Amino acid sequence: MEKKTCLSLLVENNFGVLSRISGLFARRGYNIDSLTVGTTENARFSRITITVTGDEQILTQIKKQLNKLIDVITVIELKPEESITRELVFIKVKADDTNRNQVVEISNMFRANIVDVARESLIVEITGTRDKIDAFFNMVEPYGILEFIRSGDTGLQRGAKVLSF
Repeated sequence: MEKKTCLSLLVENNFGVLSRISGLFARRGYNIDSLTVGTTENARFSRITITVTGDEQILTQIKKQLNKLIDVITVIELKPEESITRELVFIKVKADDTNRNQVVEISNMFRANIVDVARESLIVEITGTRDKIDAFFNMVEPYGILEFIRSGDTGLQRGAKVLSF
């Protein structure tokens, strides 16, 4: 059975690391659902969060292949019960004088922020789990979603667990 899995990689911050990782997925025919990259507390390293969909065999193979790459220090699965994952989304919603207040009220219910106001639209910034984001989309869809961008998941393990250098 296929499942969506979030992997966290600690990698050396070297030229071409991202290219080698994405190339591994392309060569093997695996799809990346989302990918985020950021610096860590040590400038020599970056953290990459990759969300992939596959069965247990494919996910095991992906982890093994990633661990073989020279620049990859550690690969872990961010299991929902042991980690915090979130996604950032900007959504431009059609909103004029007749429905602006309703869109703002829905945004407030979801603890989203209005970051831009125009005569015919609002841009809403929302951070949360995939389920929260999807629920928000369902609520504002009747007003008209003009465009959006999703950052993809990023996350950390709960408690004292850390990816070590």
